[in-house]
Amino acid sequence: MRGVLTGFAAIWAVTAVGYLIGRYGLLGPGGTTVLARLVFFIATPALLFTTLATSSLGEVFTGALAAFVLSTVIVAATYVGLAVLFSRRRAEPDHGETAVGALASSYVNAGNLGIPVAAYVLGDVSFIAPVLLFQTLLYAPLGLAVLDAISAGRKPSARQWAGLPLRSPIMLASAAGLAVAASGWDPPEEALRPFELIGQAAVPLALLALGMSLRGSRPLAPGPDAWHRYTAVVLKVIVQPALAYLIGHFILGLEGPTLLAAVVTSALPTAQNVFVFAARYGQAPGLARDAVVLTTLAAAGTLVAITTLLG
Repeated sequence: MRGVLTGFAAIWAVTAVGYLIGRYGLLGPGGTTVLARLVFFIATPALLFTTLATSSLGEVFTGALAAFVLSTVIVAATYVGLAVLFSRRRAEPDHGETAVGALASSYVNAGNLGIPVAAYVLGDVSFIAPVLLFQTLLYAPLGLAVLDAISAGRKPSARQWAGLPLRSPIMLASAAGLAVAASGWDPPEEALRPFELIGQAAVPLALLALGMSLRGSRPLAPGPDAWHRYTAVVLKVIVQPALAYLIGHFILGLEGPTLLAAVVTSALPTAQNVFVFAARYGQAPGLARDAVVLTTLAAAGTLVAITTLLG
């Protein structure tokens, strides 16, 4: 429980500072956009490069990861299916909103919250590494490719789809880090230090940008699109961890710490990176922002309940 409370306290403290920055206009009217772009183009790529370059890829494929991945895919597909059904009532479906909602319902905060939770609740940070790798190498590139295609306003050809990874600094940095890890080369500390320094700014800057965007927001406001927000929250906080437990226990036969790791990682709230992605491509940033805020509030209770029942 200490890890859960510590992680959430840090998140909300930095987000609150961001809100005050936005509330008093300390960075000007374009401050949120500038910070989001700085995180997307500079800080996050540096963080992902150093994380992957120094990772051990031999510990990625575990039963806990399998349960997490399956629950992620099912939840994202469920959101898309519900969005398609709902869109029949609209003259023009909002594909960007659907893509962001699918990410908001399944892309977990494995970095700044997952790491302390893994350390204090699971007792082993290595449980979170496979989740970080999956989201970094597969899920984020897929989501970014979809958002890139939607923002372009046209359906890309097969050749353009193949070239989409070259347009994303996050994908390029991830690929470079993975190549270093796979090569077995151990980069000297002096070479990695600049990337580490810049990468350390990714999480706080993303949280500051999120906090700045909260000015004037009403995450509980009623309206015709409120179902997107609440559907994403319910799928993320309740359905995904429940699926991870059912898949892990009854299908994969997981027990003990491995089963707990699968459920806890699946119960983590929506990552602030979803807001960064949405803001970068101008696709439903309000939905992403509200989902991050609400799931971060609700997931605290979910994680406490899970660790009490399974811990």
